[in-house]
Amino acid sequence: MMNSEQLGFRALADPTRRNILELLATEDMTIAEVAENFEMTRAAVKKHLTILNEGGLISVQVDGRTRRNTLNADGLRRLFDWFSYFDAFWDSRLDKLKSEIEKDIQ
Repeated sequence: MMNSEQLGFRALADPTRRNILELLATEDMTIAEVAENFEMTRAAVKKHLTILNEGGLISVQVDGRTRRNTLNADGLRRLFDWFSYFDAFWDSRLDKLKSEIEKDIQ
C-alpha cells in the first residue's frame, strides 16, 4: 500500500495531471469543464482526477449532482516540504564540496 507522499508523487508523474493541476489553480472545475481542455474522453479525465484526489492534490466538493474539483494547497505543500528537505541537503553537500575545491586551489 502506498503512503500519501507516494500517491502524491504518482499523481505528479503524469504531464496531463500536472496540466490539470494548473487549470484547477485558476478555478474549481467539474469533470466536464476539465475535459473541455483536453483531447480525451470524460472517463479518461475522471481517472486522472481520481488519481489526483487519491494523492491528496485535489479535493472534490459534491453539491447535489455536481462534483467540483478543487486544488488542495495542503497536499501540494506536503510534497513541497519533502522536496525542500532534499534541496537543503544538496545545498549543504555542494557548499562542502565547493569549500574543499577552493582549499585545493589555494
